[in-house]
Amino acid sequence: MLWAKKLRIRKKSEKKAQKTSWFQGMKSEFKKVIWPDKKTLAKQTAAVVSVSVFLGALISVIDVIVKYGIDLLVK
Repeated sequence: MLWAKKLRIRKKSEKKAQKTSWFQGMKSEFKKVIWPDKKTLAKQTAAVVSVSVFLGALISVIDVIVKYGIDLLVK
C-alpha cells in the first residue's frame, strides 16, 4: 500500500516537472524568435488582408457564374 502511494506521488512530481520543463522550453524558444518591426508587420498585415479580400471576391464571382450555369442547365 505504501509503495502505491509513493508511486502516485512520484508520478505527480514527474508530471509537474514535465510541465515546468515544457514551459521553460517554450520560453527559450520565444526568446529565439526575431519579431518584425511595426513597418514590416503593417506591410504583411496589409498583404494578407488584400489577398483575403481578393480571393473572397474571386470565389464569389466564380460561385455566381457556376450557379448561373447550373440554372441554365436545369431549366
